[in-house]
Amino acid sequence: MQFGFAGSPDFAVTVLDAMLQAARVPNIILTQPPRASGRRRMKKRTPVHDMALERGIEVATPTKLKNQEHLLAKLDLLVVAAYGLILPRAVLDAPRLGCINVHASLLPRWRGAAPIEHAILHGDHETGVSIMRIVPKLDAGPVYQTAKLSLRGDETTETLTQSLATLGGNTLNLVLREFEEGRVAEPKAQDPSFVTYAPSLKSEDAKIDWSCESRSIERRVRAFVGRSSAYTMRNDIRIRILEASHVDGEYAPGIARRENHRVVVGCGNGGLALETVQLNRGRGTPMPIASALNGYANIFSDGVKFE
Repeated sequence: MQFGFAGSPDFAVTVLDAMLQAARVPNIILTQPPRASGRRRMKKRTPVHDMALERGIEVATPTKLKNQEHLLAKLDLLVVAAYGLILPRAVLDAPRLGCINVHASLLPRWRGAAPIEHAILHGDHETGVSIMRIVPKLDAGPVYQTAKLSLRGDETTETLTQSLATLGGNTLNLVLREFEEGRVAEPKAQDPSFVTYAPSLKSEDAKIDWSCESRSIERRVRAFVGRSSAYTMRNDIRIRILEASHVDGEYAPGIARRENHRVVVGCGNGGLALETVQLNRGRGTPMPIASALNGYANIFSDGVKFE
């Protein structure tokens, strides 16, 4: 079979690597174009672009896919994993067998751009991956196969992304083998009564609301690991919270309490013990709360209020 692959971030690299390990080499790889990044605004390729160059695979980086169906005309199947561009109808119809997507949730739960983050934010006990046929409506296509993953409750977006990418690559290869052997079953339609959506998260979503329940805030901290990080403010000082844990007890929302060598910030119900933080002061590097207390005791003194 003639495969194509469309993807951009590290999640897609892991999926693509699983295909290559199984000797399924795409005829062409689509990825987002290089974009300016960092303080110096240097053009940076996507991780998938780098991998394509390393493996000597033809790569295309269109800014949009309108009138780009000719890139896929000779393909039997296009595999998509976290590509980042919407596929118009003409592109969906270009490969002989259509296009399939590796989606990081158990559809129809968490359709949309941020399924991993929302699974953590909402305290899901399990998640997984779905291999689905792509249709014009967002993540609404029928599903060929799913694979489940139990959640312990300590996952971050960073660690869960890698786990689901590995699971997604393995599950994709099972489906691709069925395609190759001509025995792939008709995919199952999603039950519309169970649909939930996972919209993109914005930078303002990372700001902590201390009136919320502490377990909810702890999940928010984990959900933003690998992104811009959950944060709170003390005057003009931004305090990114990289690791934290729930604490039972009665606390005033937003008020820091010094308890021996730790800091607990009050929430709407319970408290949040700060474990690793990062300040927009000094070197701005992550540090354990013990180091923060030594270097910035006034910021974390007993009774201060975080905004």
